[in-house]
Parts: sequence; structure tokens; C-alpha cells
Amino acid sequence: MRKTVRLRAAGAAVVTAAALLYPGTAEAAVTTASFTDYTFTATAATLPDVRRIVRDDVAAAAGLTGKGVGIALIDTGVVPVAGLTSGNVANGPDLSLESQVPGLLRRDTYGHGTHLAGIIAGRDAAGGTFKGVAPDAKLISLKVGAANGAVDVTQVMAAIDWVVAHRNDDPANPIKVLNLSYGTDSTQSWVSSPLSEAVENAYLAGISVIVASGNTGGNILNPGSNPYIITVGATDPRGTTSTADDTVASFSSMGTSQDNAPDVLAPGRSIVSLRDPGSYADVNYSSARVGDRFFKGSGTSQAAAVVSGATAVLLQKYPTLSPMQVMCYLRATGTPVTGSYAPQINLQTAIRSTLTSCGQSGSTITGTGSIQKDRGSSQVTMGDGVALTGERDIFGPLSSSAWAAASAARTSWKGGDWMGRPWTGTGWAGSTDGQGNWSGKAWSGKAWSGKAWSELAWSGQTWSGKAWSGSGGTAPNWSGAAWSSTGWLTAGDKGWMS
Repeated sequence: MRKTVRLRAAGAAVVTAAALLYPGTAEAAVTTASFTDYTFTATAATLPDVRRIVRDDVAAAAGLTGKGVGIALIDTGVVPVAGLTSGNVANGPDLSLESQVPGLLRRDTYGHGTHLAGIIAGRDAAGGTFKGVAPDAKLISLKVGAANGAVDVTQVMAAIDWVVAHRNDDPANPIKVLNLSYGTDSTQSWVSSPLSEAVENAYLAGISVIVASGNTGGNILNPGSNPYIITVGATDPRGTTSTADDTVASFSSMGTSQDNAPDVLAPGRSIVSLRDPGSYADVNYSSARVGDRFFKGSGTSQAAAVVSGATAVLLQKYPTLSPMQVMCYLRATGTPVTGSYAPQINLQTAIRSTLTSCGQSGSTITGTGSIQKDRGSSQVTMGDGVALTGERDIFGPLSSSAWAAASAARTSWKGGDWMGRPWTGTGWAGSTDGQGNWSGKAWSGKAWSGKAWSELAWSGQTWSGKAWSGSGGTAPNWSGAAWSSTGWLTAGDKGWMS
């Protein structure tokens, strides 16, 4: 049987077809596992539930667990709670506004990154039962978001460039997937947007970029409009592991037409993953705790994490797939969802299929537009009201055209410097708490107005995971809406490679 799909155009003149051949019963017999659909509490979808919904359990029964695939998570960091300390998680550089604050380096003070890391690649040590979608993938965390959500678009651009520069540093686990649950409400064209250019450069480097569509219930956010990355919307499983009753989650940004809709969907309502005790989300949404160890959260962030894990599983099966072929596989083998142009991913079908054609063409991106326009209504502000605005990063003036040329040439990072300014160290520090750690402070901690990072306040909406289940608290809008190559292998700490 042959199936054809058309990828979303996202404002570009794109004409794309993907064709896949589905195998006969002989191959199906070795890749299919039995499963039983069952009902669970409608407000708490555990990871075993989620894995059944996207048929990750079938892939695992076939020995596909993401092994050999590196996944970069650009988010709020991770903490070494059980499930993230069994050797497959490492902390990359901390580019956040908390990186100069003692005790906060690399640590997740919000709770968002830890939650997503559990979904993507969490796994217990021997004897435990908790597993993410790709429990044998290697996850590297890059912290950019602070406890109050504060992050500038230039910090995200720097983090993406770092992932590209270091994608092949661990030959056993090359970074092939990047999870970015971040977006702004910028109306700047994806063709000129610097943030869009950053994710496309990762795509061109062979990395499948998975981006949350947003939790606005309307248009997808920037950079989700770039047609070369995989933009993810969220479904509501409605209390069962059967996909027949799944609907689009009410908060999920879905666009207005097939051309600007997300590429795929995945479960995103009330997903139970790892709790980050004492974090912003944990303190302000205590009713979302599930026992002492877990926490439930909703958003296209959670859905994107499911797809990132699934992408690693698919790449273990087909390691030579290009990022565009990954998109074609996930779309062409997905399960239709009522009211959506995008299908929900289905790994059982994906691992039984053979791609026969896939292609996309569109406008040529420049990335030389305005950094300020890319911020949209999102900006970081000092406690005294001084905002980071204009064509600059956290240290000073930044030319988007100069950055675009350096990013495309993969020269924006040199040692610990990004675009000529020191942002981080150049190698691994010692492993602690079961996680390898990138080296620490490299700059003064003074911002655009000379104030310490600890004085920062948050204004605007940026990140993609707002809809934490539970009540109480006024959170930043975590809703689905919002370094060169030296030192990695020579710093003496092999935590990332183990």
C-alpha cells in the first residue's frame, strides 16, 4: 500500500510528497508486539500510558530504545532526581541568567526541563521501573531558562549553535535530535528570523529539530513556522490508550490551515513525569504532584518531548535518515486525529515502513532580520525595569547579519566564546550525582545595565509549557507558547560518553 502526504508550507512555496511502503506479514511478525488498550484516570497519563498510545511499547519489544542517539534538550536544566542519574544524562553549558548564581549552575529551578527529560529519556537504575520514550538515548541538557522563566532569544540562539558545534563530540551518541519547547509571538517571517535561521542551521547539520507549537490555541509560534523543523501539537488522550477517541488538546496551537498547522501530534495533557522538588512549578502547583516522586504537566512541551524520544527510537531503527526523512516518516505513518491536519505519531507503523520518496523545497532563509522583532512581546527585564531590547544580546550589540554568517559557517562558537564574548568554559568538570557536567562560570555576571542576574524579573511570554495541571500560583507562560569544539573529549571527565 502506498500513502502520500503533503508537508505544511508554513508560508513558503513548498510542494512535498512522502511515500512509504508497508511490509508484508513476514517482517511485521518480528516487529509487532501485542498490547492491550485500557482506561486510565483522565487527568493523569503515566508514561506507560503514553508509550502505549504512540506504540513505543511495540518498538521497545523489537529492541528499539533510542540507543546510540544523542538528544539535546534546550530548556531550564535538569536536576539529579531518580530516573535521571543512571548514566544517560549529562549537563551541557549553563547559558541561563542563573549561571553566575552560586548553587544554581545547571540546576532546574523551574521544574520544566526535569519533567521533559523524564519523558524523553528517563530511566531508573537497575531494579526500577520508570522509563521514558527513549530510555537508552543519551540526553544532554543545556540550561537557558531561569526560575522565573527569564530567557532572551539570543541565549536560545547561542544554545542551538552550541549543539551544532558539539553534535559529533561523542561518536557513540552523536546528537541527532534537538528538543526546543520555546517560541515567541513574533510576526517576523521565518525567512528573515534569526531564531528560525538558528534551527534551520541545526537541520542542515543533520539534526532533527523538534519544536513545541505553542499553547495559545491559535497560530503556532516562532520558530515553529519554519517548514524544515518538526513542529508538534498536543492531543488529549481522554483517559484511554486507544487513539480512536483522541482529540486535539484545547490549548494546543494548531494554526489556521493545512499550510501552517503543526507537522505531527503527540499526547500532551496531564502527562506524569519526574518531579523537581522545591522548583517553581512544584511549589506553586503542589496539587499536580503524583505521590512523592512524580508530577503532572500539560502542554505542547510535553508533546514535543514525546516526539523527541520517538525520533531517537526511529533513528535507532534507521540511522541514516535525514531530518526531512524523519519528518516524512512520522507524518506518513501517523494516526489521523479528528479535527487536525496533522496525525498523531505511531511508532508501530513507522518501524514497519520503508521510505521510498521524500522531498521539500521552499524559500531561501537569510536570518538577517531583527533580533528585537524576534522577541515579539517577550523580553527580560531587570528588577529596576531596565529591559533587554534592540539589536543586542545579554553582553552588548549583536549584528544579525554577522551572526547569521557565523552560524551558517559553524564558527559562532570559539572555545568558550560566542560571537566573540565569553559565555562558558571549554570542557567537562567532574561528574556529580550520576551526571556529567560542563565547566562553570566564564563571565562576570553583569547584564546590559550592569546589574547582577539575580535581580532579573520576567515580563512577557516565551516558553512552551504553561499549562501545569493543578491550581494556585501565577507562573510565567510556560505553555507550549514559549563554545567551539574544544575540550569535550579531553577534559578528563567521560560522563557524556559513558
